[in-house]
Amino acid sequence: MITNEENLKRCSQCQDGEPLGFDFTMAFQPIVDINNHSIFAYEALVRGLDGSGAAGVLAQVNDDNRYRFDQACRVKAVELAARLQIPCFVSINFMPNAVYQAATCIRATLAAARRVGFPTNRLLFEITENEQVVDKNHLKSILEEYHRQGFKTAIDDFGSGYSGLNLLAEFQPDIIKLDMALLRDIDRDPVRQAIVQGIVGVCRVLNISIIAEGVESLGELNSLKGLGVHLYQGYLFARPAFEQLPHVNWPAHG
Repeated sequence: MITNEENLKRCSQCQDGEPLGFDFTMAFQPIVDINNHSIFAYEALVRGLDGSGAAGVLAQVNDDNRYRFDQACRVKAVELAARLQIPCFVSINFMPNAVYQAATCIRATLAAARRVGFPTNRLLFEITENEQVVDKNHLKSILEEYHRQGFKTAIDDFGSGYSGLNLLAEFQPDIIKLDMALLRDIDRDPVRQAIVQGIVGVCRVLNISIIAEGVESLGELNSLKGLGVHLYQGYLFARPAFEQLPHVNWPAHG
């Protein structure tokens, strides 16, 4: 268990600008709205400077630099979003266990946004359900602070993690992103269809939007459309583009 003293030390390292020790950049993948053929958001995805995947970068993250890495990711995403003139939301993954105090840890992100002229009301923060949340009250305080400051929040990879609907019972974000494994070949799987139909119904009552992740086929798209989903992210529409915004392919029947 990490103590408050250790958290404070790492928090001061972020504020003092202690070097991370390695560099990285971002690729961007669109999240599309098929109702009006618009881009809802671009997700910022960690990449190596040579364009390599996130694994090599994340392998360098440890308990000593996790706070600084989380801060650096936010700042890098905002800087690139401004450079690319992203006109919609930019979706940034964050590590709840790397946030000591939400109001304090967001300051570097806000300062970066002001410096590069990126509107803070276009920031969307994703928490992955795969990261073990040690303190649920801490996560709730983060989401409440982000909402207070006008940011949108999302639970990423919903349906793949350790808690499923239990997490949604504790926290109601603006958005959940359905995990691609739950959606794979959903057009040929009535069990997956029934599960997603149930999630859609719950989210409709709670006024939570749904994004379908990892959609790769017209069959998956049409099945999910039939269930009432209209926000999508996946190779069917566009692959992530290294430090740029990719062209979106709109399926003929999408």
